[in-house]
Amino acid sequence: MKRCIYWLICALSSTITMNAQPNYNYSKLQKEKLGRGVVAIRENPSTVVVSWRYLSSDPMETAFNIYRDGKKLTSQPVVTGTLFRDENSSQKAAVYEVRPVVKGKETHLLDGKYTLPANAPLGYLQIPLKKPAEGITPAGDTYTYSPNDASIGDVDGDGEYEIILKWEPSNAKDNSHDGYTGEVYIDCYRMDGKQLWRVNLGRNIRAGAHYTQFMVYDLDGDGKAEVVARTSDGTVDGKGKVIGNAKADYREPGVFDKKKNKLTRQGRILEGNEYLTVFSGLTGEALYTTDYIPARGNTKDWGDTRANRSDRFLACIAYLDGIRPSVVMCRGYYTRIVLAAFDWDGKKLKKHWVFDTNTPGNEDYLKQGNHNLRVGDVDGDGCDEIIYGSCTIDHNGKGLYSTKLGHGDALHLTQIDPTRKGLQVWACHENKRDGSTYRDAATGEILLQLKSSRDIGRCMAADIDPTSPGVELWSSGTGGIINCKGELIAPKTKGFPINMAVWWDGDLLREVLDKTYISKYDWEQKRFIPFIEFEGVASNNSTKATPCLQGDIIGDWREEVLFRSEDNNSLRLYVSTIPTDYRFHTFLEDPIYRISIATQNVGYNQPTQPGFYFGTDLKGTFRGYKFK
Repeated sequence: MKRCIYWLICALSSTITMNAQPNYNYSKLQKEKLGRGVVAIRENPSTVVVSWRYLSSDPMETAFNIYRDGKKLTSQPVVTGTLFRDENSSQKAAVYEVRPVVKGKETHLLDGKYTLPANAPLGYLQIPLKKPAEGITPAGDTYTYSPNDASIGDVDGDGEYEIILKWEPSNAKDNSHDGYTGEVYIDCYRMDGKQLWRVNLGRNIRAGAHYTQFMVYDLDGDGKAEVVARTSDGTVDGKGKVIGNAKADYREPGVFDKKKNKLTRQGRILEGNEYLTVFSGLTGEALYTTDYIPARGNTKDWGDTRANRSDRFLACIAYLDGIRPSVVMCRGYYTRIVLAAFDWDGKKLKKHWVFDTNTPGNEDYLKQGNHNLRVGDVDGDGCDEIIYGSCTIDHNGKGLYSTKLGHGDALHLTQIDPTRKGLQVWACHENKRDGSTYRDAATGEILLQLKSSRDIGRCMAADIDPTSPGVELWSSGTGGIINCKGELIAPKTKGFPINMAVWWDGDLLREVLDKTYISKYDWEQKRFIPFIEFEGVASNNSTKATPCLQGDIIGDWREEVLFRSEDNNSLRLYVSTIPTDYRFHTFLEDPIYRISIATQNVGYNQPTQPGFYFGTDLKGTFRGYKFK
């Protein structure tokens, strides 16, 4: 990893511990059991950086001792941040252990270990992969595989995450394009590269960004995550068992169009069985399969005869009852929209509710979907709502509101204005009319609209400027960066990164992530400065240029970035080794943030966002510690 640092990180005057406060009470939620999340990264040939989680269950006065191979490294327990530098030039494997210290006494309560492998690479954790073999389509074309979107889940109940990875064939298609695609595979790997299982979704699930949205979450509260995905006849689970009819082939052979002088509809899947399957996160075994809701039906009912609109899928996790997570599977956003919520009790999927724009009274919700969605309790009733593009569906499966602003590519849900109660939505629209909008998440009230005469494909919300209040906003149509009050603070955005964001360095500002670069905003020069280049890796999803995953996956409160290697044979999990005096509870304990990781693989990937304001103008007292 080559570092191009043109930025001096502001020195932090004192150790600050902050327990960020969500807008709403989530005390009743069924939550994950999180471990210490210890990770050791070789920063350079002579230094290893150890990082770990600070949890809400830790008493405020908790400090930490660090051990290497049983030898204590800390003369005094660590109280500043949750990161430790070890002067270790040995290239041998080493076991690092973090032990909490409470009231001067060391405890093994939620301690954690990590084994640094021999000859570990600099700056990242390497996860070897087993790449699927290349294949040949019925048309005789060869295709290969690359790691694509990923998610996380604790599949064995030990409090630490495994990686669930989607393999995408090189001939994956957007819904608007004809053609055969290769099969889609979903793998599970431990952080050390041990493969636990592989699921082959089969020939009857087409490959592309809009076809396979896989949800990874502990749905039944047994401490072990499940994986939920759309399947069909010929899907092979992690135990080698085939779902449905193994011989079924629903792919269209193609029809010759005399006017266009070419074969059309080839490779499309316009009919046949569709299922919804719950897989064991530990073994990949298909635990339960039922018919997929919403069903395809007649493709014409969705707006065309080529499945361009009927095969646009979304999915999410939501605490619809304020206690247990449900999985919500969705279909359509250009025209008809259907969402179906299910509960998993460990044995059976039970339908919770179905929202359908074909239902009388739901007409205002037609055509309002995005290429992604967000989830959170926006109205303060303790239950989650689903931000489905330009509309919001209430926790009970009824429409909460529709702005009627239509389809868009990107949206962000968080507390953008710290002086305003509740959550807000920043979104961009594709209809060459409505541009970019900033709205109240609970009511749909448009707080700010910057209209445009063109399709606005991407937008970003991140606190990047400490001289401006709240979270900054920009899109390809805003004509500059604006603050949460709608004031223009930078006159241009041409060439500005706009794909992803990440908390990487030691301050409270967020950095931006685009392709394989992290950049930091210089608010005085009003430009982004290259900060870090990740070498030997590649981004995914064409112009979206996203990593496999971004978020607080392991270590302290900063976020990690998971990339595929250029040769597609491994994943690289990059962990920040920059010192920070801040010590925050892991973002993973905030349900809006955690669900934003679970839904990151849905459609056009969007970065994580917490359900509370997080930025440089934090004020007030949090458990006795004051922000000034």
